[in-house]
Amino acid sequence: MARTRSKGAGTSSSKDDKKGATPAKASASIYSFPAESENPPKLFILPKTATSSARVVTLQNPRYSKPTRYLVCPEAGFFEFTNISPPKSAPRSWLITTTTNTDTNNNDNDTPTASSQPSAQITQSPALHLATLYDPLFLLLPALFSTGASTTTAATTTTTTNKKRMFLSIEDHLDNTPDPSKHLAELLSTWPASRALIEARLAAVCDVVQAGDEDMYRVNEAKLLAEVWAKAVKMVMVGDDDDGGKLPGSMEERFVRRELEAPVLGVRVPRGGNRSGSGSETGGGGATPLSAEESAESQASVSSVETAASSGSDVSAASTAATSVAAEEDVASAMTAPAEVVKLQRLRVAFGFICSSYIAPPIAEMLKARLAKATELVDFKPLDDYLECLTKLRQEAVAARTGDYSRKRAADEEEDERAEKRRKKEAEEKAKKVNMSRGVKDLMKVNTSGMKKLSAFFKKKT
Repeated sequence: MARTRSKGAGTSSSKDDKKGATPAKASASIYSFPAESENPPKLFILPKTATSSARVVTLQNPRYSKPTRYLVCPEAGFFEFTNISPPKSAPRSWLITTTTNTDTNNNDNDTPTASSQPSAQITQSPALHLATLYDPLFLLLPALFSTGASTTTAATTTTTTNKKRMFLSIEDHLDNTPDPSKHLAELLSTWPASRALIEARLAAVCDVVQAGDEDMYRVNEAKLLAEVWAKAVKMVMVGDDDDGGKLPGSMEERFVRRELEAPVLGVRVPRGGNRSGSGSETGGGGATPLSAEESAESQASVSSVETAASSGSDVSAASTAATSVAAEEDVASAMTAPAEVVKLQRLRVAFGFICSSYIAPPIAEMLKARLAKATELVDFKPLDDYLECLTKLRQEAVAARTGDYSRKRAADEEEDERAEKRRKKEAEEKAKKVNMSRGVKDLMKVNTSGMKKLSAFFKKKT
């Protein structure tokens, strides 16, 4: 008789096996990580020209009227912090390490000492704060256009308004400048170089008179417009392009290319002619734009030709090539923006970007209104004419597509009605045949050609 193991014995042995198979408990970690900080550090990239005396200060943002951090250096000037961060869909973090001295003593054991532990930390926020050069003139613009400032002299007392502004000293302008933390006044009193920079920027946009040993400043709107326009021109000239400059990629795509892109309409282009555009705007001279209905018909015919050429097996290769050439001759861009128009659009976008980012809305509207009349700086008439013509082309394109769809819909409805009548007639004939007897069906098969009808025997004889 075979022996059997008891249930308890088997269980105990299996437990022993499992205990033996379990690995030994891992020893404690050599490195200990600190707890997560409630105020984690941020990563800043500072300019090389900034000295050790540079300070991060809180000043009033002239555009949004709220406290904002800036970097001020007595030698390098003023800097703003630009936040650069990836999208939330791509989680990232920063690993920040620092150089530390290690213990080089030879020990019998391989356990590292406290001085050899790596000094590193991880920040969950992937944001990068980049310090870029900032013009302190923008900080003083609200004070230059302030309406509540008043000055008292020995002769008269006058209140500054938009229509009549008075000459004020730099201290008076600083008193009218919003300074929530009083950092700006402290910096100008401590650093003479920063004060000289502020005075130079005021002189660039103000009329200056001397009252004794002190300079008095009053804003000049024409000078301010010229200064902001020069910044816009410099912003465009930074890029690399054949016509003299280019905006950053995202701005160039959204505010220049898309704004000047014309709809694709049918255009009659002679064989071997210029296909870059039409009309006097492009300089082609040989292309004639079609009307809205003609352009829609041209697009429909070209699409049908291309469909037939791509799907039919009976069409030869030469015929396909001929239809493709014909399609290229019949369809082209309705209009192409000249280089002058593209440059003017870039300048207008750059000027608007500066006004919307650094200047208060009332002052920005005033500058835009003056720029529209300042023909000595720039003439936007070619750009305005092009945009007006482009608006008409887009309206015609929309009307053509709408009319084409309505005609197609009407044709489809008529075809559906004819198909419905045909289906009903076939159903009625089928129902009649179902109710017919066999004799009637056989009589219907008889050839009655040449026979008289039954009604002919009941006619009156003449």
